[in-house]
Amino acid sequence: MGAAGVSGTRLLRVLGAAFAVAAVVGGTIGQGILRTPGLVAAAVPDATLILALWLAGGAIAAVDACSTVELGASTGEAGGPFAFVQRAFGPVAGLAAGLADWLGNLGAVAFIAVVFAEYLGRLRIDGGLPIPVLSVLLIAIMFALQWRGTRSAARAQEAGSAVKAVLFMGLIAVLAFARGEPQAVAASPSGVITLAAGIAALRAVYGTYYGWNSAAYFAEELRNPRGLVRGTFVGIALVTAVFVGLNAAMLHVLTPAQMAGSTLVAADAAGRVMGARADTGMTIVSLVSLVTILGVMLMFLPRILFAMGRSFGVERLAGVAAGGTPRAALAATAIGGALLALIGVYETLLAFSAVLLAMVGVAVNLAAIVLRRREPGLERPWKMPLFPLPAIFSALVNTALVVAFVVEDPVTSLSAIAAMAVLLAVIVPLLRRHTRG
Repeated sequence: MGAAGVSGTRLLRVLGAAFAVAAVVGGTIGQGILRTPGLVAAAVPDATLILALWLAGGAIAAVDACSTVELGASTGEAGGPFAFVQRAFGPVAGLAAGLADWLGNLGAVAFIAVVFAEYLGRLRIDGGLPIPVLSVLLIAIMFALQWRGTRSAARAQEAGSAVKAVLFMGLIAVLAFARGEPQAVAASPSGVITLAAGIAALRAVYGTYYGWNSAAYFAEELRNPRGLVRGTFVGIALVTAVFVGLNAAMLHVLTPAQMAGSTLVAADAAGRVMGARADTGMTIVSLVSLVTILGVMLMFLPRILFAMGRSFGVERLAGVAAGGTPRAALAATAIGGALLALIGVYETLLAFSAVLLAMVGVAVNLAAIVLRRREPGLERPWKMPLFPLPAIFSALVNTALVVAFVVEDPVTSLSAIAAMAVLLAVIVPLLRRHTRG
């Protein structure tokens, strides 16, 4: 035993397929689906194509998941992309993937906490406290829940994700059964939907599905490797049903042109049906969505730090409490997120993260191909169908995202890549000296 409260360096196998589903649903359905439909409708103002794009986004996520699910189920290691990339390409590549994954999502932790605090203000239940203070309090509460142990945190996540799903299905039902005049489908101003607009819309849709890989970070803690398989694909199917269903319901109330002019389409659609009550209802839906996403993130981000700490011999980060929580890694994550929320620099990390996380996606797809060739004898409870086509397709999709981010914002994207290179140049020698010591 090391530090007080630490019982080892192995996580507990106490999670089931239900938690894997909850991790995917809880980590994916959030503010994105309430806002992104307006961007998609602006680019592709055709109801049929809008629904087709949201369906395609779910299909692409499912194909991309093939690499992650095969790797997670076969290696059974915590840490998600870090573990996969390190096994396929070595410690430096793994460290790069892990740092990009942890830092990029750490910015999202702070962002979610800040938005949650803003919504509390809209309901006038913020107690007059400043937004940064409320943000830190939320992170502290979620930290305390995680600190107790893996089982209790998992049960809370399962309950929260179930509530979220019910709220969204209720919203879909309210909009779908609303009475009103049929809405005319607006054509695009030019009469033609350009290829560039379609690609931009699909990129926005796929970005909204980000979080589908949440269950993979817990591969070491799932009682049965097939729980990762069922949990991930069932979770993606449920998310797809919500996303397509919500867009269909909104199109029942609004025209594509009306959706295109909105920054919060779901609220506008609900306002047409529910009147003044819509704002309160949508704020509650948003609060539940945000807190469940934050719960998932404060579970999986410490697993990344834990896995890196264990791999590189940083004992303090690799410690696991009796309840299964990697407490030092959890504390580092919570403190980092709270500091970012206080000082506001999370926006920089969020801007940097898009291109880095897309690059991590490419690395994971390639890792699935490399390990299938290099370790043919590795027990694989689940193999991707039509190997290696799903991995190749997903690698091309993620590469296209990298190119799109660089072309769209070359300064931020190239700065992010340069910053990661500098960070690795500093950390790698330190870790090597630590390992030799």
